[in-house]
Amino acid sequence: MMMRRSNSQKFHHRWKRKLFAMLLLGFSFVTFVLMESQYRRIKMVNLISPPLIRKPKIAFLFIARNRIPLDLVWDVFFRGDAEDRFSVYVHPRPGFLLNAATTRSTYFLNRQINDSIQVDWGEASMIQAERILLQNALTDRFNERFIFLSESCIPLYNFNYTYDYIMSASTSFVDSFTDKNEDRYNPRMHPVIPVENWRKGSQWVVLTRKHAKIVVQDNTVYPMFEQHCKASYLIILSCSHLPADGSKEHNCIPDEHYVQTLLAQKGLEGEITRRSLTHSSWDLSSSRNHERRGWHPVTYKLADATPQLIQSIKITSITRLSTDENGALARGNRPVASYSQENSHGLLLYVFLICLLLEFSVKQQMEPDIERNTGSLGREFVDTS
Repeated sequence: MMMRRSNSQKFHHRWKRKLFAMLLLGFSFVTFVLMESQYRRIKMVNLISPPLIRKPKIAFLFIARNRIPLDLVWDVFFRGDAEDRFSVYVHPRPGFLLNAATTRSTYFLNRQINDSIQVDWGEASMIQAERILLQNALTDRFNERFIFLSESCIPLYNFNYTYDYIMSASTSFVDSFTDKNEDRYNPRMHPVIPVENWRKGSQWVVLTRKHAKIVVQDNTVYPMFEQHCKASYLIILSCSHLPADGSKEHNCIPDEHYVQTLLAQKGLEGEITRRSLTHSSWDLSSSRNHERRGWHPVTYKLADATPQLIQSIKITSITRLSTDENGALARGNRPVASYSQENSHGLLLYVFLICLLLEFSVKQQMEPDIERNTGSLGREFVDTS
């Protein structure tokens, strides 16, 4: 009796093991079939439409006091991109938010950086703001070009044309030259920054990712600028009403020297195109309007914004400049001669941005006023030349 019960229990255990093994085998087979089916489906989809390859992006870095007054123009510009090839970062005063109440463009919504600082003209805080913008933009691994802008800049060409031009160059666009006629170099910077590496140029540069990282990682040149490159208080107090004879004193504007000098220090001047893609008008020595003379470029007013002005800015004639003994471009007191390149193609260069374009009222009634006063200005912006 006991023997039969024992045999019966063994039989049941053996049957259960066989049933479990069969169920496990069936489950494995069904899983394999499903996975094989899914793999074939994915393979077929990839054959029909190859996987999307992300294109490199341009990071537009705005240094602004508060809002972007020309945001509607930028809105049209950014709408020209259908492939996610740009990103926007804004450095406003600390605490300022870009929301529905402060911007009319969705491209600027919440695009302010959270670690902004108070920026003062003629101080190293300006270049620190640039470094903060770059640090934020470098977190996106698809950002390959970095372009500095002010709140008063607008583009002169559509997005595709601008993108193709910038991305087709392997260099940064940096207006950089030696200026021996200006007493801006502070001897206290020596020997960290020797005078032969001292450069001057436009703040509005376009940097490659390599050069953007160099600016962010710099812990040698920037401290020297913090200590020894500052605008004199006399210039700050009188910058809007300078004496007509052009008299000056030792004076240093950090954002006009920092990137240029840093790249010279690193021996990277062979990796830059020595001109800016941004237009600023400085040749105002003959102007009778004191508001248009001084240490800031002119602000174009509504009456200035004609199709002829825009067209003349879009294509800038080359002015040949001399090359001094250290290989850097040299120029005297003619700041209009900022676009030069010995190996430039043809006799014309293109600028893609204009800053300080117009002065607007608080309500900024932009579109009807521009169309009424300039006629084809809007079309010049949208069309590819």
